Amino acid sequence: MKLSEVQQEFSLDVAKLINKADELCIGLTFGHAWRSLADQRRLVALGKSKTTKSKHLDRLAVDFNFFINGKLTYKKKDIQELGDFWESLNDKNSWGGNWTSFLDTPHFQRSK
Repeated sequence: MKLSEVQQEFSLDVAKLINKADELCIGLTFGHAWRSLADQRRLVALGKSKTTKSKHLDRLAVDFNFFINGKLTYKKKDIQELGDFWESLNDKNSWGGNWTSFLDTPHFQRSK
């Protein structure tokens, strides 16, 4: 499958995720979507990312800010249901809140 086809599938799942967040009364704003390699290297240097091979570079990842009752939260327990929904959409989807090596609750990605 071409990268552009995977990106299109990813985008459709992101739309479903946004709708699910609305159903759960979780407000969303975008954080990072696409990143340049220079941006990614800077985040690694700052300790905010663990890899220079981020899915953001391929436009296969997005970070969100979550608002519940008008308050910003990144607590795993607050958004677990949304993360589980994301992973149920496709077996290539993963949520950073379920990672064991690095907790990254804002992060949703698709493997190729």
